[in-house]
Amino acid sequence: QVQLVESGGELVQAGGSLRLSCGASGRTFSSYAMGWFRQAPGKERDFVAGINWSGGRTYYADSVKGRFTVSRENAKNTVYLQMNSLKPEDTGVYYCAASIYALLDPVPHRPSDYGYWGQGTQVTVSS
Repeated sequence: QVQLVESGGELVQAGGSLRLSCGASGRTFSSYAMGWFRQAPGKERDFVAGINWSGGRTYYADSVKGRFTVSRENAKNTVYLQMNSLKPEDTGVYYCAASIYALLDPVPHRPSDYGYWGQGTQVTVSS
């Protein structure tokens, strides 16, 4: 069983920055891609960013390209999401997820590609 715990969400003004962290346990972290999703009130859970097992490939939703950066430290079993130039539309609950595919180079971006989810952390961007 994989456990994922996110942290770092908070209230921030538009234009500000936040860094989310996600700690993982229960499986060989370094063998699996990791992703970040977000869910705004009344909306579906959307892909935000992902990183492959080695950290050598990343993939972003168009809405966050150039503003968000996903990274990982396999030695610490942790994945990060650095969010800059935040906008009110970035508001939502951010979820960390672990892929079900091992050692896959393309970064998966569908919710069905991920089998393990954290509890989420709230990010609120005020205008």
